[in-house]
Order: sequence, then structure tokens, then C-alpha cells
Amino acid sequence: MKRVSVDIGGTFTDCFVAWGDRYIESKALTTHQNLALGFNEALKTACRQLEISERELLSQVDSVRYATTLGTNALIERKGPRLGLLTTDGFRSSVPLTRAKGYGTGLPHKQQMDVPNAQRPDPIVPIPMILEVRERVDYAGAVVMPLDEDQLRDRLRELVDLGAEAIVVVLANSVVNPVHELRIREIFLEEYPGHMLGAIPMLLSHQVVGRKGEYVRAMSTIIDGFLHQVMYHGLGTLELNLRNAGYDKPMLCNHNSGGMAQLNSTDALQTVHSGPVSGIAASEHLALQTGLGNIVATDMGGTSFDIGIVVEGGIKHYDFNPVIERWMVSVPMVHLVTLGAGGGSICHYDRMFQTVQVGPESAGSDPGPACYDRGGMKPTVTDADLLLGYLDPANYAGGHIKLNPRRSKQAIEAHLADEMDESVVDCAKLIKRTVDANMANGIARELRTRGYEPEHFTILAYGGNGPLHACGIARALGVKTILAPPFASVFSACGAGNMSQLHIHEMSTWTTLFDANRQAFFSDYDRFNGVVEELERRGREDLLRQGFEPAQVRYRLELDMRYGNQRVETAVVTDLNRVTAPEHVLKLIEQFHERYGERFGAGSQTPEAGVRINTIRVCSYIEHPGIRFRSIRPPEKLLPAPSPIGTRDCHFVGVDGARKTAIYGEAALEPGTRIDGPAIVVTRATTYLIEPGWRYTAADQNAVWFTRLDA
Repeated sequence: MKRVSVDIGGTFTDCFVAWGDRYIESKALTTHQNLALGFNEALKTACRQLEISERELLSQVDSVRYATTLGTNALIERKGPRLGLLTTDGFRSSVPLTRAKGYGTGLPHKQQMDVPNAQRPDPIVPIPMILEVRERVDYAGAVVMPLDEDQLRDRLRELVDLGAEAIVVVLANSVVNPVHELRIREIFLEEYPGHMLGAIPMLLSHQVVGRKGEYVRAMSTIIDGFLHQVMYHGLGTLELNLRNAGYDKPMLCNHNSGGMAQLNSTDALQTVHSGPVSGIAASEHLALQTGLGNIVATDMGGTSFDIGIVVEGGIKHYDFNPVIERWMVSVPMVHLVTLGAGGGSICHYDRMFQTVQVGPESAGSDPGPACYDRGGMKPTVTDADLLLGYLDPANYAGGHIKLNPRRSKQAIEAHLADEMDESVVDCAKLIKRTVDANMANGIARELRTRGYEPEHFTILAYGGNGPLHACGIARALGVKTILAPPFASVFSACGAGNMSQLHIHEMSTWTTLFDANRQAFFSDYDRFNGVVEELERRGREDLLRQGFEPAQVRYRLELDMRYGNQRVETAVVTDLNRVTAPEHVLKLIEQFHERYGERFGAGSQTPEAGVRINTIRVCSYIEHPGIRFRSIRPPEKLLPAPSPIGTRDCHFVGVDGARKTAIYGEAALEPGTRIDGPAIVVTRATTYLIEPGWRYTAADQNAVWFTRLDA
């Protein structure tokens, strides 16, 4: 297998190359003005290790896969086209008003509680660009009011005259009957053929989202339209860059659903958060191949700290109404919690509590932390790590970035030390303790709100800064063991190389499996099977369009079910692809009963209220060979620490004064190597910090275990 996978983050572009049985890791700073430049630099580094040219490598690989934060950055910076929105008469204010709790959606908990200062986000579509059309379809799909086509033509002209660069159509109940949305597109093309308006896109909400929920469906379509242009040009530039370098196959894009597809089969909305989701996919494969059991995936990069959960058996948690930036949307996405706690997180003085606040703002890669010497003036976590002695100024990121400790000292003095009347080192230790506690609290909160305890999980610490803060996170969390997985610094890029091509299609339904009032079971099998067949057809066409044969396509049926009129829905994965007999109905009810009990506790089920299916979802996918993880357990024969390559004075949380700390090179990654802290292991890709009272044990494929000595 020869494959290139890339994770373009806010600070670093990570590259992972599978070249037969060799696995190569490399990194470069992300070049936001042209993502291809950062990718080229990372690829050059990998090619130097393989002693091969970039053109030769790209001409031989089976695929190049991208996971990117391009869409996330565009939303934060509000870089996108001027959108126009057409909606049903009477629904004009639903998008600007958001939901009842829309003032706090996407904000940290502390800001959500500050109701007096609450502000709803500025709408992506300006209010003058939202126009209504007369039409109405009821909940069952019957046309109550036909589309007023003359009024529609006036509305289209008005939006074009107002400068709309893309038009979004969101009509009530269009997921049940899309006849009016389809007719609007026909009329739009009649009025404005392609040769008149060029490539102005029109997005229909029922084609973006298949579930009911007018607001979340509207926001999903709006965000998709808003990101369409930047994703088209950004990813198009990446694809053109590959073509010029000798790569002649379709470029593949990772999706936040946990799958991937060719660029021509990817919606912009599907790429948001695809980088962190790739790390969760890698965690899933690691758990399945090595028998790790329950896993918490934690990715500490330069910009953020991402948390995901994979329970035993490789079952991931999904969000079907995730929050993207400040808006709730309706798209199946692997569950992810993001904290503003990366290496580039900016540190502020909190006057109210007279302490340090870390994040959520980040210095990114340009200008980056103060020590990057690129113009950054504010202190960051990386500046604190440098002043505490953990980082080598001359050998950071494999020597590609030279760090300037004087800049870090100036930034911490100006923004923190003078305000707090503390030394620079004490402020740096406070930054380290604060950011580690923030990450530990995020992990504990995420697990305990879902009914889990941290000690029942293996915590993975990866990303460029994960192994550097692993001991601090474990100490604050109260756990005794933590794992830096194989290829830790580029683990998300590794996960991008493991994904299967997958498409998810879903449809809202009102299917009562058990009617409590009539004491009757569902019997309209043809209706249910017809929906499943239609969703399978859509997924199959997506994959056939990408060059696969029908026999290669696999399907997985998922149902969102609930008891009676409960608001809580539970996703049930079933091996039944068709329902043809009463025993199939009973099996679905039994599977839901078991899944509900696992989630909320045995005895919480209430079948006497009735059982209903609200959403039918079909995952259509192609299985691909992936990266093979070997055993991550340390070998029985343990090795003594190799000879250190030097020493440095380091400062540690809870330890007075500096401690002379041994520095080890890549020889310390030899499986079985055991080192007691304090010590530091420096590699081309990352830094492993072994704090006092902790033990480092290396395993195969550069996996590393951190264990408390008093455990």
C-alpha cells in the first residue's frame, strides 16, 4: 500500500505517508493564503526521508487524502459569498431569530450563563437578502398552496439585483415533498441560464438535509452555500497542485461523518471538523486492532484540544444536530468537543479572579506564538513550555522552526508577570497547570455526562503537543496511565489514510412500530422498504459516480427511535436491511429496547408508551485496506534508558526550583525502553515530557505509555 494522507490544521499541516511497510511522519506550518504551499513543504520532508522525489512518489501512490479546517476558518473569518435566501411565506424571521437558546449556542458554558450580555450571532444571510415566496406543503407532503411562479420570478430578480452570489432555497416540509424547491430551480434556470450568470449556485435544502427541522435544515443549507466558494477554490487549488506534481488520480476529501469521497462528491458542510474526526477514526482502528477497549481520543494541536469517545467494539458517538461555530445544523457528524487549549492558545490575565486564563483565542501559525519570531506579541502555551525548559529553541519541529526565548520572556512579562507581580517562570508554571487542568476537566465532563468514568477508558494523547502535556493532563484528571499512540504527532493524518469511502443519506419518517393506543404493530412493510431502497439508491449512485462497481457497495441501516412522544432519540444500528414479517418488527423493537437500556440504565425503557421511528438512515460505503497497527503493549524484555544527548534545567508544576533534566533522542523510542522522570525525549515530530514521579515506556511503532510511579 502506497498512500499520502494530510491533515491541514490551524497551525501545522501534518503529512503521513504509507510506503509499503514504511510509515513516514512530517509536518510544516500551515500556509493559510495557499494551503498547497504548506502541503508541498510537508511532502518534501517526507520524500527526503524516503530518498525519493515528490513527482516519483505522487505518481506511485494509490490515493492522496485531505482533511482540512478550511471551512472552519472561513466561518470564523466570515469569508464567503453574499447569499440570498428564498423561504416559505411567513418564515422570513426564523433564521435571524435562531432558536430560543441561540444566543448561547457554540459558546463556552461560562458565556452561555451570562444571559444579560447575551447576543445572537450576526446572520450569515443579511436580513434584506431573505425573501419569501407564496407556497405551502403540509407535514404529510400534500400541496396546500401552489407555488406563485410570477411572484417567484420577481423575487429571483430582486435577489440578483441585490448582488446575490449564491441562492439558498429552504421551504417548509420540502423533505417530505420537494416539488416546489425543484420547480424554483427550474424557473431560476429559465430566467438566468448559465451563460448569463456564470456559475452562480442554487442550493435546495432537501438535497442537503433529509430530516425535518426547519431551522437546522435552513442553517445546514446556508452554511453549505456560504462555504461552497471558498472550498471550491481552496480544494481546487490543492487538486491543481497535485496535477502539476504528477498525481493523476482523483483527490479524496475526508468527511466529518467518518468517511471520505472524491472532491466532486463532497459538500462543503461535510468537510468542517474533518481533521479532528480523522483522529477519532484512527483511535477506532487502533482500538479494534489492538484490543484497547474503551478510548478517549484527545488531540492537542497548535490551535485547539479535541475530545472524542470510542467505546469498546469500535462504536463511535455521533451528533445528528451538531453545532458548527455558532449554529446548530442537521448533518451526521462524529461527536466531537473542541476546547481552545492548543500550543498557540493565547494567555490573558483574568482581573476578576487574579489568575491566568488560557484561550480560546489562538495565535495560529501566522503570526504564531511570540517565540516563533513572526510578529506575535501575546504569550501562549508554547511560550510557557519554552521558558520552562521543555522545548529546544534550535530543534523545534525537527529544526524547521527556530524559537526565540527572549520574545517569550518579553510577552509573559508584559501581559502577565507585571500584572500578577510574579516571576516569569511562576507565570509559565501557572499557564502549564491551567491548560492541563482545562483539558482534564474537558475530558472528565465529556465522559461523566455520558455515564462513564475516566478510569474505565484508555486516554490517548496525540497531536503535536499531546505527548508534551500527557503527564500534566493525567495528573489533573487523576488517572495513572495515559498512552501516546503510534505516530502521535500526525495521528489525525494517519486516521485520514484509514477511512473508507462513505456516504450517508437519511429521511424523516413517521413510522410507528408499536401503537400504544391501538395496541397494534407496524405492518406497512412496502412503505418502509421503499424508503430504505431509495436511500440505498442515492448512496449507490454516489459511489458508482466515483468509479466503483455495484458489487463493491456495502450498506448499513440506522434508525433514530424513541418511545412515544419523547424528545430523546436513540440511534439503533440494525443488521436488517428490509422488514418483511412481524418478527422483524419485534427484532427492531428489541434492539431499541437494549440500546436504550445501555444508554439510560436498565428499567428506564417505556414500551407501553409506544415505539416510533423518526429517521431512517443508510450508510453506503466501500471497504479499503488501512494502516496496520502492531501491538502497542511494551515488550516483556525492558531496556535501560539510552545515553542522554544532553541536559537542561527545567521547571515543573509542584516542584520548587529548576531540576537538571536529561534529554534523550530518537534512540529512546526503541520498544521496551524505560525512563523515569524527569526527562525529555525529543524526536523529529514531537517532544515527550516525562514529569517527576512518572515513567516512560516505549512500545512498537513509537507508541509510548506514561505511568505514575506511585500507581
